[in-house]
Amino acid sequence: MLSQVVELIENKNRFGITTHIKPDGDGIGSSLGLCWLLKSLGKSAEVIVRGEIPPAYQNLPGAEEVRDIESVDRDYDAIFVIECSDLDRPGIKGLEHEFTVNIDHHSTSAHFGTVNWIDSTASAVGEMIYNLCKAIGGRVTREIAECVYMALVTDTGSFHFSNTTDRTLKVASELVKAGVKPADISEAVYSNYPWSRIELMRQVLDTVKRDETGRVASLRQTLKMRETSGAVDGDNNGFVNIPLAARDVLACVYMREIGENQYRVSLRSKGDINVAKVAERFGGGGHRNAAGLRIDGDWDEKERELIEAVREAVEYGEAVAAGDITVAPDVF
Repeated sequence: MLSQVVELIENKNRFGITTHIKPDGDGIGSSLGLCWLLKSLGKSAEVIVRGEIPPAYQNLPGAEEVRDIESVDRDYDAIFVIECSDLDRPGIKGLEHEFTVNIDHHSTSAHFGTVNWIDSTASAVGEMIYNLCKAIGGRVTREIAECVYMALVTDTGSFHFSNTTDRTLKVASELVKAGVKPADISEAVYSNYPWSRIELMRQVLDTVKRDETGRVASLRQTLKMRETSGAVDGDNNGFVNIPLAARDVLACVYMREIGENQYRVSLRSKGDINVAKVAERFGGGGHRNAAGLRIDGDWDEKERELIEAVREAVEYGEAVAAGDITVAPDVF
């Protein structure tokens, strides 16, 4: 709960902040925004991660001070865990022994924290950090604003995903008033990739196909593609959304090979198509229109299973939209 987080910050002084391994814009933007907020309140705070920050986010205020660690190596009164489904996601050893504050906007997040603040109505954790700043009486500095704006832009797809609300746009407006230059943030995210991304995209798009209905698309990325293109983490950001630009495509399955018979899967959809429920079936989670999971097994077999499950979600969502059936939360 927000009130518990406010009380904790007011009564403690030393804080660590972490997010999931291979952080996205919301994970690192929210972490840095919270760090700047805590420092503005006279607290000791630092962001700790496992691995490097993707290039698109390295120019955020404070990014150069983020520590890459394998295990908790300092004493904290509490560690904030940002946008993680469980305590394993940050990839940092020793978190299970710490007082942790779980801050997330995914409805599928496990309540693993000592304190849990989950708000599935927020477009991004960045929106929650803004609300925390207001609730605790902090001032939205330029540093906080730039980090939180990055979180909003990336998790809403530049405000065109369905998780964008009037509240999201109001927050974005306030951040711009605080000094954010939207064009600079957008350029860092969308116009700052190496050529390896283009080469990887070329190879991945060569695998694109649709199911027999024409409404579910799929993409594949092999380890060899990553090697031959020279790609690094983050170079594939947004690939899963490309097939959704086609009018008839309502959902997409993007499988990335990470080891022998091991894959990370991204699911995306339009409108009432709930891919989060599909992800949950396979041990993952996320939002209605954006979810993910990890899966092991034969590639062709697992792809068929995923496409079939997504197709069922598409059919269910279309039936709901047409008024043919009533929404059952435990289904789709």
